[in-house]
Amino acid sequence: MNTLLAFLALGMGLAKSAEPTEDQFAALVANARRTWNAPGLAAVIVRDGKVLYLGGSGVRTVGRTEVVSGDTLFPLASCTKAFTSALMASLIDDGLMEWDDPVRKHLATFHLADPAADKLVSLRDLLCHRSGLGGHDLLWYRSPWDLDDVVRRTAKLPLELPFRGGFQYSSLPVIAAGKAMENRTGKGYGELLNERLGKPLGWKTGPVTSKDAAKFADRATGYRQTGGKIEPMPEHEMREANAAGSLSLSARDLGAFLQFQLSNGAYAGKRIVSENNLAETKAPHTPMRRSPEMKATYPETIQNSYAMGWVVYDYRGHAVIAHGGIIDGFRAQITLLPDAKAGFALLNNLHGSKLNLALGNILIDRLLDLPAKDWHAYYQKMESDEAEAKAKALALRLLARAPNPMVHRPLANFAGEYEHPAYGTATLAAKDGKLALSFGSFVLPLEHWEFDTFRILGDSVLSDELLGFRAKGDAVEALWFHDLEFRKK
Repeated sequence: MNTLLAFLALGMGLAKSAEPTEDQFAALVANARRTWNAPGLAAVIVRDGKVLYLGGSGVRTVGRTEVVSGDTLFPLASCTKAFTSALMASLIDDGLMEWDDPVRKHLATFHLADPAADKLVSLRDLLCHRSGLGGHDLLWYRSPWDLDDVVRRTAKLPLELPFRGGFQYSSLPVIAAGKAMENRTGKGYGELLNERLGKPLGWKTGPVTSKDAAKFADRATGYRQTGGKIEPMPEHEMREANAAGSLSLSARDLGAFLQFQLSNGAYAGKRIVSENNLAETKAPHTPMRRSPEMKATYPETIQNSYAMGWVVYDYRGHAVIAHGGIIDGFRAQITLLPDAKAGFALLNNLHGSKLNLALGNILIDRLLDLPAKDWHAYYQKMESDEAEAKAKALALRLLARAPNPMVHRPLANFAGEYEHPAYGTATLAAKDGKLALSFGSFVLPLEHWEFDTFRILGDSVLSDELLGFRAKGDAVEALWFHDLEFRKK
């Protein structure tokens, strides 16, 4: 009899664990922030059209008392891409464009270096990372060019994969998608986003430039961890609206976006985007290679695919649709659990931390009533292993360094301007027996490594990279830097 009752209870769902309370969710958020030593963390969790949790833990700025709340503004970085695809779906609903329109029907300045790919590339290709373009983040990150110029420069980049031949993550095509929408409508990306998504969803935030974000008093400051210490990280300035990564929102406003997505394009009883076109943005388009790093990041997953602004994957047999974002001092995560009609967004102000991955899996387990796992310990070990591997690689590089390396030619011979078709000019200056590289907004001091190779010093994202030269006799002809060849003028 007891066995029968147990069976009936399972069949009726009575054996399922109770939904965590708001206080229990708050405890998970606070514990995650403390575990990862993040200054601040904001979160929103929704299910079945209701907000289960909205709030935060920690402070907006270290050394001050203002706490992180559900209304604190954070940059979303690459999570912006999911908003861009929803925005394009809205324009498609109105007949202004189609997913498979050739890009140049709406944007004459975008080209690919391969002629066949250039002819065929569509709006859909731009959003699902199958154009073949590599990352090339230095074309937009801290670059001196406006985004229209960045779009034009992509024509000078060789494709790293065959067109539609595989997944290659790059923000450049998504920037182009934003420009295509601007050209088609005559309105700026920020204006379109506010008009078609922000106002219908009741956003109180939503700036798409650093200048506009600075107007919000309740705004988080970005940090990084260096040598075990938390220190401010200089803000990456978004001078103009970038469809690939410049949107900032609060957790409260992200909650509305989550409900809109989980309701298949409707919010508060009103249709904002058609169900079919919004579903297209979340349909798998491009399979993602399961590299060792990918397998470690998604250990409970068999297949990852990229949709349009979303990563689609399985987790312990359940469907997950998500995207992350990282920009100087911040990390964001948006996750949808469509079968459970649940979702959450996590925003923290500690650069590169795997906090969101750990807490995200913990929340998925709780929302789907799956067996618990110590995800904090798992991702902390992953971080430790990565740091150890990096240290070993640097040590091995040092061991392989030639003994008593000598500079083969006078430093003055290296000085001068070097040109790349897409990246423009890199300048090397020799002063007081040392070289320094100026590139974009970077000024990078160099130290001699061996022969015609130098190492980048400082604490920028390019630190420890090696920089090499090609020479003929005493004449230096080219510079190799960041997998790019710059030829001397």
